Amino acid sequence: MSLALVRLLQLTSPTLPVGAYTYSQGLEFAIDSGLVKTEAQVGEWIGDALTGAFGGFELPLLARLLEAWQAGDDAVLAELNALCLASRETAELRAETAQMGYSLVRLLVALPAFATLPGWAPRLLGVAEPAFPVAWAAAAAAWRIDTDAALAGYAWAWLENAVMAAVKAVPLGQAAGQRLLAGLAERVPAQVVAALAAPRDVWSNFQPGLAIASSRHETQYSRLFRS
Repeated sequence: MSLALVRLLQLTSPTLPVGAYTYSQGLEFAIDSGLVKTEAQVGEWIGDALTGAFGGFELPLLARLLEAWQAGDDAVLAELNALCLASRETAELRAETAQMGYSLVRLLVALPAFATLPGWAPRLLGVAEPAFPVAWAAAAAAWRIDTDAALAGYAWAWLENAVMAAVKAVPLGQAAGQRLLAGLAERVPAQVVAALAAPRDVWSNFQPGLAIASSRHETQYSRLFRS
């Protein structure tokens, strides 16, 4: 068995202490406002985000981040990190990626499996306000995780968190959550292929409904989630 696969499972585990479970990325507002009420509607909302803002921007960004970490190109890393932070359309979405990035960096530099690899911890600490994908890509590159597998794992972790947010907030049963994950996961391989092939000038996070839901969530009276 490959150690890289085990490392990938660690990075995609819901036990990774970065606080991902505290965020819904606007889904909580959609549920609270009645836009999303059923299993089918949850699947549509998350599926639209998977093929939209997440698949159209964050996955190809992650692919280029992996390349930059592997190539030792810290100037490109800084540029892509700034682009990632700027792409967050609301205050809470920007705070989310910054907080998760901070938490992952703090974990990695204290983790012998990462910190003892020559040069990796100083490079990561050299990134100013690292966004979550930047820190995550650093670990994946340092642990020599195959790029295709890294993108698929990252997408799976994002899907799992989104579905579990819906399970809590709609609420849905655990079986419904597994049906959603099984169906949505079928789209991941195609999204990975598209992300790997996407030149930077076609990356797009344009998804007005998601941005509006997130901005409205910031002033929502009662909330379970931070985004």
